Amino acid sequence: MQRPVPFPSQVDSREGWVVTVAALTALSVALGAPYVGIVALKTMAADFGGYRSIPSAATSLAMLGAGVGGLGMGWLAERVGVRAVVVFGALMVAAGLALSSGGQLWQLIVGHGLLIGLLGNGAINAPLYVYITRWFEARRGAALALLSGGQYVAGATLPPLFERAIAGYGWRQTMLAYGFVVVSVVVPLALAFLRPPPEAATPGPAAPGAGTGAPRERVLGLPPTAAFALLTGASFLCCVPMAMPASHLIALCSDLGFAPARGPVLLTVLLVCAFLSRQFWGWISDRIGGLTTLLVGTVAQATAISGFIVTQDEVGLFAVAAAFGLGFSGLIPAYILTVRQLFPAREASWRIPMLLLTGMAGMAAGSWLAGRLYDYFGVYAPAFATGLAFNLLNASVIVTLIALRRQARQHQASTSFT
Repeated sequence: MQRPVPFPSQVDSREGWVVTVAALTALSVALGAPYVGIVALKTMAADFGGYRSIPSAATSLAMLGAGVGGLGMGWLAERVGVRAVVVFGALMVAAGLALSSGGQLWQLIVGHGLLIGLLGNGAINAPLYVYITRWFEARRGAALALLSGGQYVAGATLPPLFERAIAGYGWRQTMLAYGFVVVSVVVPLALAFLRPPPEAATPGPAAPGAGTGAPRERVLGLPPTAAFALLTGASFLCCVPMAMPASHLIALCSDLGFAPARGPVLLTVLLVCAFLSRQFWGWISDRIGGLTTLLVGTVAQATAISGFIVTQDEVGLFAVAAAFGLGFSGLIPAYILTVRQLFPAREASWRIPMLLLTGMAGMAAGSWLAGRLYDYFGVYAPAFATGLAFNLLNASVIVTLIALRRQARQHQASTSFT
């Protein structure tokens, strides 16, 4: 088992930021693997009878597999160290790309769901989140925001490159080549930078209503299991609409008759805005807390996804894509920060992967559902309208959690007064 290094002075240190940037780079490269299928959605669909739901399902399985795999890999990383687990994950992502490039349906499903998702990014995504939270206390929200930008760094930089490679060599050859890139980048970074994290000097502050000490009897005035169930349910609901534009924007642009290069550029705009604004959301969450950040981000995402329902022209879609990226990008790190604020640090190794699993399940459902609704209606507007409905349900859960927090604070105040 990899033991934490007992140097509290390293918490919130420059070294922690160096490690975070290395982890961000590794995560960006690994999470770039499913984007080959996203960029090649229409081309791959043509090889599978014209059904977009088939390549969409492979992408969804990669997302869902990463969430499920994070549970076991988070546990394993606690025992053998995050370095070994991340190296293993990189090798599995490369193997999944190689298998998927075979072009058979079973190869695509097994390659994405089992290798790229469950054993690959499952070993990289959740373990790195848990790992980075142990390098920070006061700046934890900002660090999580930086790390969680990995998917958007990948989405902002890789689709234009994949579009050219697919046009020149085909999606199968592009998958093979990118598998080599994953191993060449992620493995050296893991070996060089992912050293054991420091011990926190002091435990993080308890959230209002969460109580203190161990074990905690109530969280937000509820049993811990009930509070965590509401939080994970909200994570699922918010991630269904979150995945729809990212997975289908390139295909939507093609349907509207835009030039082939426009779709990847539009996706890049969305994800660049998401990455840049995520640093702002991290700064905000360190000041107003995770739950309040979730409510503001949820409202912003709902407003932006409404634009995809009514916008058809190129200029309008660029504006909506930028607004969507600015709006939704603070949600995932805010969920993780909320878990660390509400629950003991010793539970992070399973609560954070469980939260990411429900989020990944929501993204998987959103990506597949958008493809399925397109196959039925022939347009994407019903899919985005469905995403808006999920977003509004998520907002209602977050409002409930905030109301419970207020009640718990009032109860604490009255108890202290008496």
